[in-house]
Amino acid sequence: SLVRIDYAPYGQNPPHTHPRGTEILVVAEGTLYVGFVTSNQKDGKNRLFTKVLNKGDVFVFPIGLIHFQFNLGNTPAVAFAALSSQNAGVITIANAVFGSDPPINPDVLTRAFQMDKNIINYLQKQFWYDNN
Repeated sequence: SLVRIDYAPYGQNPPHTHPRGTEILVVAEGTLYVGFVTSNQKDGKNRLFTKVLNKGDVFVFPIGLIHFQFNLGNTPAVAFAALSSQNAGVITIANAVFGSDPPINPDVLTRAFQMDKNIINYLQKQFWYDNN
């Protein structure tokens, strides 16, 4: 699969994952801050790997790992992404967790995120975008 991504100034592609595909990203215009988080390793930590990419730079996001892109500039940015599958899938983390239908029980999320239940309730009432 191949996709062109246009980023507004300071726009982003929020944290998401592709459960069935590795992604390679090439910056065509602008400057992007990109990164991914590893799954639990032997030390039990989720490690963040980031890089600032400029025109012509390339970055690989391993299959299934949470990753993101953020336009650091006050001008638009453009990137092209290729995925190793024609059906890589996409799960946007915030949408899946806070925008599920029916909603996840707030008690579960309160404990999972160690946050006040009022904050969880607030987040679940927001409008979440479906980018499938």
